[in-house]
Amino acid sequence: MQALTNRARTVNKKPMSFMERLYFPAIFKGMAITFSHIFKKQPTIRYPEQKRPFSPVFRGLHVLNRDEEGRENCTACGLCAVACPAEAITMEGAERLPGEENKYREEKYAAKYEINMLRCIFCGLCEEACPKDAIYLSETFTPADFSRKSFIYGKEDLLIPDPKTEPEAYAKARGLHEPTTADPGRN
Repeated sequence: MQALTNRARTVNKKPMSFMERLYFPAIFKGMAITFSHIFKKQPTIRYPEQKRPFSPVFRGLHVLNRDEEGRENCTACGLCAVACPAEAITMEGAERLPGEENKYREEKYAAKYEINMLRCIFCGLCEEACPKDAIYLSETFTPADFSRKSFIYGKEDLLIPDPKTEPEAYAKARGLHEPTTADPGRN
């Protein structure tokens, strides 16, 4: 039978020499590779003291935005829920009552807004679909927990702090503060 390619090689079946049977060259080669790693830069980051720099396009936890006066931006249009490929967002709209102009920007608002973080794939399509810039993905990790129910975030968990009553927390949530990371040169 003829081979399909010219890459075929004949296998050499000659017996191993005395040095090859002792495996010393292979052992010394492996030890040399191991020893060379001692002088290379360590890839490990000592987490509490050092923070890993993230990409500027990192997508973390969702945040429902407010305007400068503390009113919610979300108008319960439902575009974020429709754009979500994992169907992780559920919402119910409601009409603004007289006297609630200081709470909501538009006549319609999200009375119930939930995101199931176990279903979310952090794709950012909800952020792109929102015409009012009401939702964005922050640079915060999803915290670990032991129960499934704690991964369903309600409107109270997602809303950014009010800029009038909590200006420091609002600036921190918007990313307007200076990041505090430990100096990697110090121990």
